[in-house]
Amino acid sequence: MQTEYRQRREQLMAKIGTGTAIFRSAPMAVMHNDVEYTYRQDSDFFYLTGFNEAQAVAVLAPHHGEHRFVLFVQPKDREKEVWSGYRCGIDAAKELYGADEAYPISELDEKLPQYLEKADRIYYHLGRDRSFNDKILGHYQSLLRTYPKRGTGPIAIEDTGPILHSMRLVKSETELELMRQAAAIATEAHNYAQEITAPGCYEYEIQAEMERIFRLRGGMGPAYPSIVASGANACVLHYIENVRQMQDGELLLIDAGCAYGYYNSDITRTFPVGRKFTPEQKTLYEIVLEAQKQAIAQIKPGNPHKLVHDTAVRVLTEGLVELGILKGEIDKLIEEEKYKPYYMHRTSHWLGLDVHDVGVYQHGDDKPQILQPGQILTVEPGLYIVPDTKLAEDQPETDPRWIGIGIRIEDDVLVTPGGNEVLTAAVPKAVDEVER
Repeated sequence: MQTEYRQRREQLMAKIGTGTAIFRSAPMAVMHNDVEYTYRQDSDFFYLTGFNEAQAVAVLAPHHGEHRFVLFVQPKDREKEVWSGYRCGIDAAKELYGADEAYPISELDEKLPQYLEKADRIYYHLGRDRSFNDKILGHYQSLLRTYPKRGTGPIAIEDTGPILHSMRLVKSETELELMRQAAAIATEAHNYAQEITAPGCYEYEIQAEMERIFRLRGGMGPAYPSIVASGANACVLHYIENVRQMQDGELLLIDAGCAYGYYNSDITRTFPVGRKFTPEQKTLYEIVLEAQKQAIAQIKPGNPHKLVHDTAVRVLTEGLVELGILKGEIDKLIEEEKYKPYYMHRTSHWLGLDVHDVGVYQHGDDKPQILQPGQILTVEPGLYIVPDTKLAEDQPETDPRWIGIGIRIEDDVLVTPGGNEVLTAAVPKAVDEVER
């Protein structure tokens, strides 16, 4: 992997030319009082370094004669390491992570200016750490004040996102291997969940068994808080309480993915708690499944990303009209977004180091993001007949037989040179497969 991290840094440095890029590690997050969550590195920082410790800064200075890649890290400290785990330290930051130079993080203010004073701009993302933002802005302002004396130094700050995130959007073979493994583990967990679900089970029992598989197979754990939503809970998009006892005649919606080697999967399936769909459940399910199939068919190089959502919306809207849940002309209903009380989210997002991964979806109003090989995106249409839905005046009241049904079907799809590959296709979703 170190070869790949180096290649990524070289690619980024080629793009920033005579600028200097600064990346800050993720902070430690507190669970309660003095207990911290398991540490998870900032994705941009990890993508460029593979370094998994807090209180670190990476500097890329392609114009510097000797130190093009610099790490500021926590020094070795035997007493603190006994309590909190081993640290890489200064020397190993060079030996293991390929830094041209490494310093204690305490020397950042002293050493950083030498990597900025010959740069024409600073590349830095103004994140949530306001004190660190102020630190970088302070260095920038100081160098601006002395610019007339030197005639060199940064005269602008530019966000790292547009450059780096376009790189992250297209996955390498190494990344694809990790994401295939994340998908395979989540697939096993979802298939087992369908096996063991039965009336009388609690949502948290299914969650526990799935997350056991995530860790048992070498995953880091859930990619995000697992959603195990039975009955009307499925109409809550991010329901994570997972405490209800499931009943016969209901559906169970599971939205759960595995993190593996920092990369993520994201799968949703909806299936009967008992053995069979009710007629209403089956009817809505088949509309969602058809919307997903047609949306996936649009995933191929050269197509705009937005076509995935537009395709799903049209199929869902047509289905709602056919059932009498919506009334009107299809194009007008779509234009006025009359489907939104029943389908309120987008159909797709990028997937990678982040579950909702980086990368733009539009380059302005008239220039959509075009799909290309190596991108991975989710496809997740749904229908949610929420109790007490507020309807437009020109729309009919919802027949009670539909109310409380929530359905979502989600797969992870790789754009290939010839079309697409569904990485999570081994989780059943056809009606005759999920009726057990």
